[in-house]
Amino acid sequence: MTTIATGPVTTERASLLVVEAGFTLLVIALALFWPRLGANQFAAIERGLGRLARRRALSVAVTGVAALCIRLLILPLSPIPQPFVHDEFANLLAADTFASARITNPTHAMWVYFESFHITHLPTYMSMYFPAAGLVLAAGKILAGNPWFGICFCAALMCSAICWMLQGWLPPGWALLGGMLAVVRLALFSYWTDSYYGGAVAAIGGALVVGALPRIRRRARVRDGLWLALGVAILANCRPYEGTLLCVPVGCALLWWAATKAKFPAVLLLRRALLPVALLLAVAALDGYYNYRVFGSPFTLPYQVNRATYASAPVFIWQQPRPEPVYRYKEMRDFYSRAELALFLTARTPAGFLRGSVKKAGIVVFFFCGFALLPPLVLLPRVLRDRRLRFLLIAGTVTVAGLCANAWLFPHYLAPFTAGIYAILLQAMRHLRARRRSGAENRGLALVRAIPVACLMLAGLRLFAAPLNLAIPRWPAMWYGTEPLGIPRARVLAALEAIPGRQLAIVRYSPRHEPFDDWVYNAADIDKSAVVWARETADHDAALLQYFPTRNVWLVEPDSDPPMISPYPGQ
Repeated sequence: MTTIATGPVTTERASLLVVEAGFTLLVIALALFWPRLGANQFAAIERGLGRLARRRALSVAVTGVAALCIRLLILPLSPIPQPFVHDEFANLLAADTFASARITNPTHAMWVYFESFHITHLPTYMSMYFPAAGLVLAAGKILAGNPWFGICFCAALMCSAICWMLQGWLPPGWALLGGMLAVVRLALFSYWTDSYYGGAVAAIGGALVVGALPRIRRRARVRDGLWLALGVAILANCRPYEGTLLCVPVGCALLWWAATKAKFPAVLLLRRALLPVALLLAVAALDGYYNYRVFGSPFTLPYQVNRATYASAPVFIWQQPRPEPVYRYKEMRDFYSRAELALFLTARTPAGFLRGSVKKAGIVVFFFCGFALLPPLVLLPRVLRDRRLRFLLIAGTVTVAGLCANAWLFPHYLAPFTAGIYAILLQAMRHLRARRRSGAENRGLALVRAIPVACLMLAGLRLFAAPLNLAIPRWPAMWYGTEPLGIPRARVLAALEAIPGRQLAIVRYSPRHEPFDDWVYNAADIDKSAVVWARETADHDAALLQYFPTRNVWLVEPDSDPPMISPYPGQ
């Protein structure tokens, strides 16, 4: 019998969320009582960054390079994450499939032993998700040897895209500040970069769509139309519902502009729209082919087959629950027909909807702002009256209203509007910076200058959270990410891979197993995998053992403390 250690026992520690709250109060106090502190140094830094910001293309590049280089430099202290969430394993399956130059995989003869969350086995074996995340991970695996590098590079592109979008709506200095805030708050530690799912891809798509809008209205260039079309294509292949909530207002704004305010001839606008439209049609054709190969029909979208097979709870609260499917495994029933369905039914009640809406608002505010970026929002009412961002406020309202119809929400659901959130935040900071009483020190200026410094200091604390004994709680989902997850499974996998030959790991859960921590996930080519993960069944897995007669067979018990592997009984 072999046990796998999961790490040292943790002791009571101060939460980084509490530390950030304390930092924020300190920053406010310094701005109120010592507004001239460091004023000359801040002014010199602003002049230097202002010169960089006026070189718009260079600013966009510097933002992305900074995100990429800093994240790679801190790898010794913040290593490549291990997958844990169901979505991560599903995306990794897609990445393995694409990296193997396949669109999907044939259904395995023993697929009933390999059933797991967010994985479709019929008509083919593939992730249930749209392909964008899998393509990003596959690029990282092919080009750098590990799928996570695709996420890392994508997070850097996200910061560049946010900076580019902001240049279309705000002065260049503020756009550069927004891009750098995205580096510190999203690209270094959040689950958007330290996991195999998240919102970086969708944030890129949304930034391209919203950033192209003012550029098209100013010059109507073909390249800006192509950026818009590319953004729409990205959103269609990662978060199509939330992308639609953003693209519909953008499309309406463009049509209104073309019909009433455009200074260009209609023929010219149509001619310049041909190439972007052709790009969208090509992407739609490719998506139809992908759906046909993976799900059996060009009109069967990702999610549909898997949700129809396993889920009782619909996504939107106006829909009716479906009859409970027949489940082969208790873990599947616990997740879909208990945990997920309970959340859905609660969200349909008036009290549950109200509590859920408050919780959703808290999730969004804590993830995108935390405590450090909250002070400027005191001037949000002034931003709401600002004509400069009127369209973004309308688009944000449409997005939020659409997400209220979801039974549940995670921060990456709002990813398409990430750049819009930063634009609204920065506009509030602009108003705060300019706000001063006659004859008084400009405390708003001092506060706006201090906030980025506080964010940098908090990032340093997050980097050294372990030696400083700071707790990184799993919830709420914050800019500083979470404690390392997926380590126990990764250690068991490494131990099995170190054993000579090929292994079959049959997983036995305890009756109190948490369904969000599932271990049964496999590579695209199951038969060629060094380790195959399978679920234990009531028939003692005779058919499975006959299918893999040459493999070493192990019983894996994830719920033991620590997790345990031992020779499978009877072998």
